[in-house]
Amino acid sequence: MIRNVLQTIGGIEVYPIISLLMFFGLFATVLIWFFRVDISHVKTMASIPLEDAQSDENGK
Repeated sequence: MIRNVLQTIGGIEVYPIISLLMFFGLFATVLIWFFRVDISHVKTMASIPLEDAQSDENGK
């Protein structure tokens, strides 16, 4: 039944291509960002959850 419904929609074949291109575009963007990010920024972001937990323990 679903196959029959999808066959009657005109231009439906373009949507999987668009979604695949969007996925690979996002994946490539994250991969490029990963290799270009500064290590000090990563260490700062990694320590943020620990800073909140330490401030809660100290009563701040």
